[in-house]
Amino acid sequence: MAGHEFFEPADRKRPVADPTAADPLAAEESRPSCDPAFRHGVVVGFDGSTSSERALAYAIGMAHRSRSGLIIVHVANRLPTTVWAGCEPPVFVDVPDHRTEVLGLELACADYLAEVPWILVERGGDICHELEEVGREYEADAIVVGSTHGIVGRIFGSVAGRLAKRAQRPVIVIP
Repeated sequence: MAGHEFFEPADRKRPVADPTAADPLAAEESRPSCDPAFRHGVVVGFDGSTSSERALAYAIGMAHRSRSGLIIVHVANRLPTTVWAGCEPPVFVDVPDHRTEVLGLELACADYLAEVPWILVERGGDICHELEEVGREYEADAIVVGSTHGIVGRIFGSVAGRLAKRAQRPVIVIP
């Protein structure tokens, strides 16, 4: 029938809330709940750079010492692409960069991660916001990031500096 939705039983499928809804609780319900084994773990930002590799090494040691899980977060670059469809106005589409898949395979083969339980979380958007959001979702004990070197960090401000100003939990910056 038109206008009616029939949901499967509750144990098989839940209706997903509209993420654009004004109610923030509805948006939270649409996100899958995090694994309770990683609650109070260590969140680390990782993009494969040298500074993020050092941050990952520190976070592994921290998680190992505290006997907690490691939440590795990769904030994927979304490449805006313009799609032109005849006389319609152009539309901007986010194209994923597939780098998370490559990083995930590299991490899965890494021997140094055998000492701690870990997961890889992919997000898209502002790095600082997403790291803090993952930290909030997992009730993380700390967020570990590598320092930013170079002209981009000097012009726009480093991720570590911006995160340290706004985070609601300890931020550890690894040089």
